[in-house]
Amino acid sequence: MSSASLTSPAARLRGLRPDWLNNPKVWRTEVLTGLVVALALIPEAISFSIIAGVDPAVGLFASFTMAVVISVVGGRRAMISAATGAVALVIAPLNREHGFGYLVAAVILAGVIQIALGALGVAKLMRFVPRSVMVGFVNALAILIFMAQVPEMTDVPWPVYPLIAAGLALMVFFPKVTTVIPAPLVSIVILTVITVAAAIAVPTVGDKGALPSSLPVPDLPDVPFTMDTLTTIAPYAFAMALVGLMESLMTAKLVDEITDTHSSKTRESIGQGIANIVTGFFGGMGGCAMIGQTMINVKVSGARTRLSTFLAGAFLMVLCIVFGPVVSDIPMAALVAVMVMVSFATFDWHSIAPKTLKRMPAGEITVMVITVVCVVATDNLAIGVVVGSVTAMVIFAKRVAHLAEVTPVTAPDGTSVIYTVTGELFFASSNDLVGQFNYTGDPDKIVIDLSAAHVWDASSVAALDAIETKYAQRGKTVEITGLNDPSADLHGKLTGELASH
Repeated sequence: MSSASLTSPAARLRGLRPDWLNNPKVWRTEVLTGLVVALALIPEAISFSIIAGVDPAVGLFASFTMAVVISVVGGRRAMISAATGAVALVIAPLNREHGFGYLVAAVILAGVIQIALGALGVAKLMRFVPRSVMVGFVNALAILIFMAQVPEMTDVPWPVYPLIAAGLALMVFFPKVTTVIPAPLVSIVILTVITVAAAIAVPTVGDKGALPSSLPVPDLPDVPFTMDTLTTIAPYAFAMALVGLMESLMTAKLVDEITDTHSSKTRESIGQGIANIVTGFFGGMGGCAMIGQTMINVKVSGARTRLSTFLAGAFLMVLCIVFGPVVSDIPMAALVAVMVMVSFATFDWHSIAPKTLKRMPAGEITVMVITVVCVVATDNLAIGVVVGSVTAMVIFAKRVAHLAEVTPVTAPDGTSVIYTVTGELFFASSNDLVGQFNYTGDPDKIVIDLSAAHVWDASSVAALDAIETKYAQRGKTVEITGLNDPSADLHGKLTGELASH
């Protein structure tokens, strides 16, 4: 009898179950981390609802549906998606000018656009984001997370400050005692017990807004289904789709690096679209990946599976509906302490160490600084990433432009000259190419050897045509040799066709 036939059904079933079901330690970490993230999501979701100009329940419903759906269809395990400030800023004008029904319709359309972009492979563009932009993105993110806590630390009763300090101390020292329970959860529970037992008057979660008392129900957006409606919501939906995808893909890439694992960016793109469509039909304001809560989940608490993401959304609704009065008593100082800890843990301190700055090329430092400044100035991660990436490309193009070299060698009999071109020929490097030939002093026959070069674009072909033209005007002939197959194909198609008329 074979060993396969001796395997019991129970053993085969265990092999099909997720890893966390077979490991009590992982299961415990995922459950408790989901609870911590859910607690941190509540004030954030309420705040983003206020930014979007909608009822707090709308942001909480969005966080619930986004987290639950993305835990199933997303491409990056343990990443948290919920209502976000970036999305709220994009759709706030639509809600203000046209009403809530149009906002919901825009969220659904944004989801459709994200699915289309995901299917078209937009996630592959992430490979063009250089490391210096990624570092700038992370550092700007840490700064934004900290800055978001500043309002909670200004014009508040004095007990808030020792409570925040106590929360930070607990999160720093408690892991030295045990890691069985996430330190942020311990900090939140202890500070809540202290403030309630001692009747300390400090701002609480309940001060942010009323929590929902029932689950959301699906419904169609209350808008006329006409072309006018489509043209009204389309610009906002497209902007929301782009901002949401960019933040989600950047966050997924960051989690990949932290956990040393790979994720499917295409699946994540499509998953974000599905989550937003579901959220829209449930009357939510839409969302994307949340870097702060993801850092709590992955970096601070050590979650690694989809269970923590799912439970973050599920616990969010349970906390609001079942334990609303208790959650309302949580002091904001406890959650501020968690987010401050997250901001310090997120910042890449090595990137600004004097030793690192001395060794790093000036261009890399410039890109990192520009990314940080743009993100902090605009409060928009997407803008910073785009500007940083474009800056990096310009610096790279400028650097590569000087790598094309031209070396002339005159034949012993003086009847011809061979110019050997080395390097990459594209729009930046080809601009200087024309000026490196001696049109007047050269003999009648000129050979341009491109064996060590590659022609990348029309600008390079146009430069070679200009060189031939200048020699032809002086009655001299030019022979271009050594083109590799792709260069020869491009040159053959475009030569003689690019002169202005």
